[in-house]
Amino acid sequence: MKAQTARIPASHTRYWVVVFAVTLAILAYIDRVCISQAAPIISADLGFSKARMGVIFGAFTLAYSLFEIPGGWMGDWMGPRRVLTRIVLWWSAFTAATGLASSFWSLAAIRFAFGAGEAGCFPNLTKVFTIWLPFREQIQAQGILWTFARWGGAFTPPLVILVFRFTTWRWAFLLFGALGVVWALCFFLWYRDNPRDHPRVNAAELELLDRNQRLVAGHVPMPWGKLVASRSVVLLWVQYFCLCFPWYFYITWLPTYLQEYRKLSPAASAGLAGLPLLFGGFGCLFAAFLSRRMAMWSGSVGKSRRVLAYTGFLGSASMLLVSIQLASPAAAMVAMGVAGFCNDLIMPPAWAACMDIGGRFAGTVSGSMNMMGNFAGFVAPVLGGYILERTHGNWNLFLYLMAGMYVAGTLCWPFIDTETPLSSAG
Repeated sequence: MKAQTARIPASHTRYWVVVFAVTLAILAYIDRVCISQAAPIISADLGFSKARMGVIFGAFTLAYSLFEIPGGWMGDWMGPRRVLTRIVLWWSAFTAATGLASSFWSLAAIRFAFGAGEAGCFPNLTKVFTIWLPFREQIQAQGILWTFARWGGAFTPPLVILVFRFTTWRWAFLLFGALGVVWALCFFLWYRDNPRDHPRVNAAELELLDRNQRLVAGHVPMPWGKLVASRSVVLLWVQYFCLCFPWYFYITWLPTYLQEYRKLSPAASAGLAGLPLLFGGFGCLFAAFLSRRMAMWSGSVGKSRRVLAYTGFLGSASMLLVSIQLASPAAAMVAMGVAGFCNDLIMPPAWAACMDIGGRFAGTVSGSMNMMGNFAGFVAPVLGGYILERTHGNWNLFLYLMAGMYVAGTLCWPFIDTETPLSSAG
């Protein structure tokens, strides 16, 4: 009688990297969004003008953008395990330190250091996905990641209001900072830079990840010349700047807009301020799971990426313009929520394009794109603060500018080639 051996099914250890990525994304957005909800209280407590508060918002994003490429490159060079652990411990310390600020300059310096710490988070998670997930699962993972990132931000305003009922804004930041320390410890103990080194990954799962082995090795020289000479990479930078410029309004000035322009109470504004991020989460999820089907229908991954980007940019611009015309705060925020949904149709294809183009350099490519997006995050709140101060609170002018940025982003995508890796570019 012949002995028959049944094939052992692949283990599912790789899905734990998605769990770690999702929980980190939620923490990242709680830590960065909570200051927007606390801004009116902080401004009153420390005597800040809108222009000064705008600079404080911008201090985070300036540092975040400047340290994106170094953070992503370090992940490509050293591996995400050590880099992500250090990143999370650093930003958690400065989240907690936010509660110790006593002046404009101390708070600006702390938020700058916080931004430097959080830089590299999403590029390194993208690097993790390129190593630990088969190609067919990568865009779905990006969609799930950004969905929960947005939802983390969406539920932060009511979470902050709830925490403020029991403590001051200073102690609230200390509490939020402590959560990151727990994550960093768990991640460092569980994660391995190479799936082959993880005891829970079986041979069948390793077979699924076999083509990713060439992406694991670190200490490979980065082709910086190809990076800056690549038309597709440069256009990814530009479109992400255009995407993030309006989006940063949602996590910085929106609570103030609802309280001052729409005349809502802090509690009422907290309930509505989360709509763009809540709807955005659904947009990420929708785009991630539609993208694969669209690629099958069209026969081209690049075409599916472009169609989602066109829809997202033009839909966002249209709905933002609609929100300006609506007198009802609730109706205006629903329209702005739909703009957030359209905004985030672009997130999975944009970050998946970084994996497609970057390959083993996915951390650096995604870091460079995120750098430009967060440079927009520096410009937008600072420029918004000055517009509001110089025009005596002309919020609509700020919103029209954001709609124009969405239109500009649409023009980049016809010329982005997501199917030619950087390593094979001429």
